[in-house]
Amino acid sequence: MIIDFHTHAFPEKIAGRAIESLAHASGGLIPQTNGTLESLKEEMNKDGVGLSVVLGIATNPTQQHNVNDFAAEINQKQGFMAFGSVHPDAPDALDELERIKSLGLKGVKLHPEYQSFFVDDEKMKPIYKKVSELGLIILFHAGHDYGFGDPYHCMPDNLIGALKWLDTPVVAAHWGGNGCGKEVVEKLCGLDVWFDTAFGYGTMPKAIAQKILDKHTPDRFLFGSDMPWHRPAWEISLIESLDISKEDKEKIYFRNAAKLLGINV
Repeated sequence: MIIDFHTHAFPEKIAGRAIESLAHASGGLIPQTNGTLESLKEEMNKDGVGLSVVLGIATNPTQQHNVNDFAAEINQKQGFMAFGSVHPDAPDALDELERIKSLGLKGVKLHPEYQSFFVDDEKMKPIYKKVSELGLIILFHAGHDYGFGDPYHCMPDNLIGALKWLDTPVVAAHWGGNGCGKEVVEKLCGLDVWFDTAFGYGTMPKAIAQKILDKHTPDRFLFGSDMPWHRPAWEISLIESLDISKEDKEKIYFRNAAKLLGINV
């Protein structure tokens, strides 16, 4: 059993345009699906994934309602769970968080690069307070992003600043910060935050991955691929290369996620 905590898919009518635009912005990443749920499901079956958490992003204030409606549709489909999203500059962001909760979604995804905010900006405090009150999981894109340059908006120091305003499960994607391995070891390991493994294959040196895993412990890791940009099989190969027990692999592959999401496996 594998739960992939970090995937992306789009409504069928816009999937092709979305994938093409994102691939171009990333500098040439090659998508492994066509962006639809059906295509994602096909790849899940190939790589042994039983459940995918699909993460939407409201890239502007007017998008969040549609993004969350699509997430609610995904939640009704077997093999999928979806998180919602709000845009920090939307005047109704707090009301939309209430709606996300009412739709039965268990978390929200925020992408500080696409949404142009520093995670430790004071303006985020009301959103973090509401997320915490509602008991929603919050997942941040963390570290570098291929489609953007400096300054990055969720580096380890920024995340530390945000954590003091959050009283809910926090997930820092990409091993705590894409391209930030040494800083993650020095600053984030041991804090009250989850890491997912998305996009680690080929970008995370094995020695650094082992240090992060040892210091943060497998109890705080969630398997993630970042489909359609990385295949689950690629991330599995990185995890299997590390010095880790069978029991701890099971924690990473599905047990931790199932506990966090409140589901039986």
